[in-house]
Amino acid sequence: MSPQQARELVERALAQVAPDADLAALPPDADFRDLLELDSLDFLSFVETLSDISAYRIEEDDYAAFSSVAGGARFLAAHAGTR
Repeated sequence: MSPQQARELVERALAQVAPDADLAALPPDADFRDLLELDSLDFLSFVETLSDISAYRIEEDDYAAFSSVAGGARFLAAHAGTR
């Protein structure tokens, strides 16, 4: 998976969890949990949605990589298809 494809998947999953968020204005390395005021259930929903649409099982140990759009995209691009 290319970094651009991974970023699109992360943004798509975020858009499903926070449909009113302006993702274009979100700095790629910013902690979107704080900026979008996502609680733990929202974040879990994001991770589950991203797992479903990327076909990559995201483990709880991996959650820290998904605190920013860029971090999540880097992780997916590097690991998707390895599990």
